[in-house]
Amino acid sequence: MKLKTGLLLFFILLLGHVCFHVESNCLKGCDLALASYYILPGVFILQNITTFMQSEIVSSNDAITSYNKDKILNDINIQSFQRLNIPFPCDCIGGEFLGHVFEYSASKGDTYETIANLYYANLTTVDLLKRFNSYDPKNIPVNAKVNVTVNCSCGNSQVSKDYGLFITYPIRPGDTLQDIANQSSLDAGLIQSFNPSVNFSKDSGIAFIPGRYKNGVYVPLYHRTAGLASGAAVGISIAGTFVLLLLAFCMYVRYQKKEEEKAKLPTDISMALSTQDGNASSSAEYETSGSSGPGTASATGLTSIMVAKSMEFSYQELAKATNNFSLDNKIGQGGFGAVYYAELRGKKTAIKKMDVQASTEFLCELKVLTHVHHLNLVRLIGYCVEGSLFLVYEHIDNGNLGQYLHGSGKEPLPWSSRVQIALDAARGLEYIHEHTVPVYIHRDVKSANILIDKNLRGKVADFGLTKLIEVGNSTLQTRLVGTFGYMPPEYAQYGDISPKIDVYAFGVVLFELISAKNAVLKTGELVAESKGLVALFEEALNKSDPCDALRKLVDPRLGENYPIDSVLKIAQLGRACTRDNPLLRPSMRSLVVALMTLSSLTEDCDDESSYESQTLINLLSVR
Repeated sequence: MKLKTGLLLFFILLLGHVCFHVESNCLKGCDLALASYYILPGVFILQNITTFMQSEIVSSNDAITSYNKDKILNDINIQSFQRLNIPFPCDCIGGEFLGHVFEYSASKGDTYETIANLYYANLTTVDLLKRFNSYDPKNIPVNAKVNVTVNCSCGNSQVSKDYGLFITYPIRPGDTLQDIANQSSLDAGLIQSFNPSVNFSKDSGIAFIPGRYKNGVYVPLYHRTAGLASGAAVGISIAGTFVLLLLAFCMYVRYQKKEEEKAKLPTDISMALSTQDGNASSSAEYETSGSSGPGTASATGLTSIMVAKSMEFSYQELAKATNNFSLDNKIGQGGFGAVYYAELRGKKTAIKKMDVQASTEFLCELKVLTHVHHLNLVRLIGYCVEGSLFLVYEHIDNGNLGQYLHGSGKEPLPWSSRVQIALDAARGLEYIHEHTVPVYIHRDVKSANILIDKNLRGKVADFGLTKLIEVGNSTLQTRLVGTFGYMPPEYAQYGDISPKIDVYAFGVVLFELISAKNAVLKTGELVAESKGLVALFEEALNKSDPCDALRKLVDPRLGENYPIDSVLKIAQLGRACTRDNPLLRPSMRSLVVALMTLSSLTEDCDDESSYESQTLINLLSVR
């Protein structure tokens, strides 16, 4: 009966998945788009444009010049009446459209018209500014943070798979379709096909034109649903969902006959396990709940989570390896149990012992780490459900990032290692956000949950609070869990959950990497007398000389052994991650791209062409 009820709920959720995707216009964005910025005479210097178009990709003039090598650019004068290609990340905003939201600091006398038409060269519109801001159009406060939304495109495989990088191109008076085609060395019919609703004779509006990467080549469109036309993406989603429905029906027929063969685990564990959805495996090493071979007695309760026979441990085996869970073997204590060191079957392991009452967290970690495998995620080796609940992980030699930053007895991490660990953690989170179906949300990203191996590389750990979420659903509500100081406002106040709560917490970790300070700092004796790192860094970055302010926050153990420009960029990334509005935070994919660049620069790579080539390879590999 429990199986029937679980499968009925599964069918309902899948049908809801279909309905959701029918209403969604985009699933996710892409790493890179270009904005065609038209230069008006006597108005701009290059630094102004860098400031207006600042993002995770553009943090200096060099990022712009790298895409405009055929133009003469300097900090003082830019030739008027030409267009510059400005790189920026292309995000899926609220599941509605592809775009990116820049932040403009208003000056005296600014209006939405001057912001849209002058400072942002018609890349945005007055209507978009009004939609994403609540200021009086006739009285925008000085220094107000204005959200500037610029549309973008990730491509359309129904038109051509040869183009995966697109320019957001504001059409100006005198522009014709043929002129644009000639300037781009592209066929006019192809451009029109990418822009079926654009009238190129109206002298206004936005078109999306295939663009070249900074090495001068067109970027092909690799398989993804992010840049597909919404109808195609919806079709793919619906088709995939009906395949899942068919698989669910087959599971129902198969397991109905075997319900009475289930092992008798504790009631709450058995009930919870029987509602988990698993991924079938073609490997002979894996068995389902109906198997009856050796080594599967305890695993038979795992009705849908597919587990390898080699993953099961007995209580006696764990107790022997930990000297009956002695204090000498204890290496950590978390919110859901103690962690012990042990050598099992020739491997160094960490065993988390959890109470039966923590069955939800146990099942979360077992489910996620059974199905998700990545170099930058801690690896699950096995489990045991005898007496207590046990999860067996690979042992990571050097403890966690929090111990390096806030503890004692460890050498301070050099700056290059901090940037690399940030990149490693971002890659792990980007994998669970972008490359799993369904999407996983970690919900407890913090320095204590980033483990450090012997090579000073990072791995994300502790998936006990992980949440499944439908792609694009940014309004799912859930019970409040996590760690104070890392929670974004929309989650702490309303329980709203999306991948952007992990992004916010990751931003706090970036601030920790710079300062080695705790996420929340006590400023007095009372609990209320405290200050978060987010506020501390916001104050520093708003100073007239942010670099000088940041020097006062940098971990003093680094001495002078850090590049202040790199610290500034990491701090700016942290601020982007910790914006109050989750729609304005970057994706983990965008953060990976930005941190890859910073990591390469930190290592002082001298071969620019090799670096650019590798960057392009990495860019294409995630599409």
